[in-house]
Amino acid sequence: MSTVRERAAENATEITSSLIVGLGLLALFTGWSPIPFWVIFAVGFAVVVPTVARLAGEEERSDERNDRDGQWKGSERRHEEPSTKANTEDALETLRERYARGDLTDEQFERKLDALLETDSPENAADWRHRERDRLEEES
Repeated sequence: MSTVRERAAENATEITSSLIVGLGLLALFTGWSPIPFWVIFAVGFAVVVPTVARLAGEEERSDERNDRDGQWKGSERRHEEPSTKANTEDALETLRERYARGDLTDEQFERKLDALLETDSPENAADWRHRERDRLEEES
């Protein structure tokens, strides 16, 4: 169980952002601050929040977490979509290996191959799922 101090350190940027919004709104609606509200927002979000994030080490943790998930690579943060063609080729290779080992009969191999080739895109997969559901309902 984490302590309040540990949770505050883990969420330092979020806490700082909330405080800046609170102070900015307080200055806007009450005239409480001699500093205009827009200065609070501008300096807070352009200087204070990035500084807190860097001091808390959140940028490094975020990069490590994203690299580990395989969704974002490096500091450029380019999203890499998995290739549908590569996924289909991997699935075909696995299917061929199972057939070669004798795990699948000729009929099973052909049925799975047809299903795989018909589901090479999300639209085709949805169509195949509907056809397969209709076929199963007719059989029962």
